[in-house]
Amino acid sequence: MKNIITLLLLLSVGLFAQKLTIQGSTTVLPIAQAAAEAYMDNNPDADITVRGGGSGTGIAALIDGATDIADASRPMKDKEIKTAREKGVNPVAHVVARDGIAVVVHPDNPINGISIEDIKAIYTGEINRWDKVGGKGTIVVVSRDAASGTFEAFNELALNNAKLTDAALMLASNLEIARTVAQTPGAIGYIGLGYLTDEVKALKVEGIMPSEATVNDDSYLLARPLFMYTNGNPKGLAKGFINFIMSSAGQTIVKEAGFVPVK
Repeated sequence: MKNIITLLLLLSVGLFAQKLTIQGSTTVLPIAQAAAEAYMDNNPDADITVRGGGSGTGIAALIDGATDIADASRPMKDKEIKTAREKGVNPVAHVVARDGIAVVVHPDNPINGISIEDIKAIYTGEINRWDKVGGKGTIVVVSRDAASGTFEAFNELALNNAKLTDAALMLASNLEIARTVAQTPGAIGYIGLGYLTDEVKALKVEGIMPSEATVNDDSYLLARPLFMYTNGNPKGLAKGFINFIMSSAGQTIVKEAGFVPVK
């Protein structure tokens, strides 16, 4: 009888578990994953699924009603907001963290800093050899793909929306870029602060290194907010999760993930 009661209790928990889906930016992904694990530890009735795929993918899923929260490393575009409202979705932005897009090279690359002008020249194909900026050899341009919010932010902040060179290697995540740059002596890429490791070298941009301090004082030029979007003001489990992210415990998770807290 005791075993039957225990089984019934477990089944009832499963039946009445609150479910939440989160999808989108690979930059925000480590924050969302760690926060979801912590939230579920403290709330056993919560069942939270977290997926990546890129900011554009998450936003599209929110518009289509396929996710409860869209992670994004860029603001929603006007056309996305228009499409959402046409479908009866009211996107509400929650800034959960800040980030500095780090420009990274292989550790053996002798250069330690780069200008915005040279970043643009490299990513548009005007410069294709390191010799022109103090290094050696051919430059391998590594970029995020078009679904990425980091791609959108980098294109706006560093390239002034200029066309990316056709020679760029387009990758689907921060992690893939970090790994590719770490394994390719001539490579240059860009990643969120939380993905920096000793396997790549972050460059100073206009003399400023990306860090929590330089993101907070706006001296680092490639800084941007990180978002979670909901359909309308969040309710139920979505509200509880967003409130947790914005709490001191949630902001500690942001910091531990390598990003910059907003509170």
